Amino acid sequence: MALSKLDNLYRQVILDHTNHPHRKGVLDEATSQIELNNPTCGDVIQLQLVIEDGVIKDIRFDGSGCSISMASASMMTDAVIGKTEKEAIEIIGSFLELVQGHDVANKDDLKDAQLLSGVAKFPTRIKCATLAWKALERGILQQERTTVEGQLHTED
Repeated sequence: MALSKLDNLYRQVILDHTNHPHRKGVLDEATSQIELNNPTCGDVIQLQLVIEDGVIKDIRFDGSGCSISMASASMMTDAVIGKTEKEAIEIIGSFLELVQGHDVANKDDLKDAQLLSGVAKFPTRIKCATLAWKALERGILQQERTTVEGQLHTED
């Protein structure tokens, strides 16, 4: 019975992030803008970052997609705001491992995003959960802070 209550809590947190997303909107002074889509299901995310002195000072997302995609984007913003680029890349790596069903050492760094570990049981939903995280990774790794567009999981 306790597991059922825990599952309900997880679902409630995911629904809360879907219905009341954190940091959804547009940044006027973004230093990096990334748009990615998941051609498999039609999820689209536009991510904007303000990175100063190697630190994510602000982050916003917009887009459309399933509840997993939008909740994951909201959770991601909570996990990386105020982090250095290096810390954010490590958090991204942990999340990508988590949704593949692997154990991760620094699970607490993921904050609410650790609740998406169950996505590993539904391989078709992994791309939904990772869309925003892949956009963030591209935004951090790009050399010049310009708009980057692309599709998720084409050949990367």
